[in-house]
Amino acid sequence: MDGAKFQVHSDDVRKATHEALKRRGVTNEDIAKIVLDMQLPYNEGLKIEHCLESVESVLRKREMQHALLVGIELDELAEQGKLSRPLQQIIGSDEGLFGVDEMIGLGAVLTYGSIAVTTFGHLDKNKTGIIHELDTKVGGHVHTFLDDLVASIAACASARIAHRTRDLEEQGRTFEDLAPEDTTPETHVEGAET
Repeated sequence: MDGAKFQVHSDDVRKATHEALKRRGVTNEDIAKIVLDMQLPYNEGLKIEHCLESVESVLRKREMQHALLVGIELDELAEQGKLSRPLQQIIGSDEGLFGVDEMIGLGAVLTYGSIAVTTFGHLDKNKTGIIHELDTKVGGHVHTFLDDLVASIAACASARIAHRTRDLEEQGRTFEDLAPEDTTPETHVEGAET
């Protein structure tokens, strides 16, 4: 490119993000199961559909899309042996002291507040559901970044549910009273993306 300012359309970025997750074997449902596990003890009537709606809302955030695209690209390049040394070995082996993978995941949760940050830390340490599967390195795949990014998505979606719970409590309601498509009320605001 000649240095001219160019913007990639949001629909293209959203589509590329969903394709990258699919290519790596991660579904929104996989992430929603983690959210349900995290939030069900605190939310009467919470269903997987509520959690899925929250995951989908998180995936509409550009910060999350960008983090996913960068992390997945690096994982795939490492899998193909296309990174320069020593970065190839560091990412390929998921070097314990690397930490950049966690920093990208952590950076993506910051827009959802302290509850998302602490939930991310919990998921990074305990590696539940699909996060555990990605972290096991079975089949020669590299998921150095993806396991942390999935934890980031789940942490953000969980934080959204927690904040929505407070709104419902103040109205004398629970998730039993809420249709899944109303889990994220800001999606019903004209012009709002998340």
